[in-house]
Amino acid sequence: MSAVPTVHELAAQRLGGLDQRYSRVRRVVVNTLAAAGRPLSIPELLEAEPDLPQSSAYRSLTTLIEAGVVRRVTGVDDHGRFELSEDLAGHHHHLTCARCGTVEDVVPSGRLERAMDEAARAIAAEQGYEVISHQFDLVGTCPACQEATDAPPIQP
Repeated sequence: MSAVPTVHELAAQRLGGLDQRYSRVRRVVVNTLAAAGRPLSIPELLEAEPDLPQSSAYRSLTTLIEAGVVRRVTGVDDHGRFELSEDLAGHHHHLTCARCGTVEDVVPSGRLERAMDEAARAIAAEQGYEVISHQFDLVGTCPACQEATDAPPIQP
């Protein structure tokens, strides 16, 4: 057995701390989010797992958020998106398409991450804040939407 706990072991521990079970449905949600490699909306989650009842997906996501297994990512459209919490998935940022609403994970190089951290600290210092972490979400147009130029951007 590995000395490093798996995502599923950590999820079970965190849910257990709330007296919640790591049910089959919750495991399916965690598996799907882990495999996606990007935040998913409820419709995208249900598309990836057609046998998952919508009401179960909502209830499971709510409990997984409360347990610190999943976090909600804000996009530019009406759909919230969900991904594994940063301590389970690793530190990353997001690129969001202003046309279709897709959110993609971006893991910057070490050099770029240090520059982003420095910029975050400079911005915070100007307002009297002390930075404890940072998240960058960049909004643009994905390659697919650049091809279909007639679609109007979603207004954030």
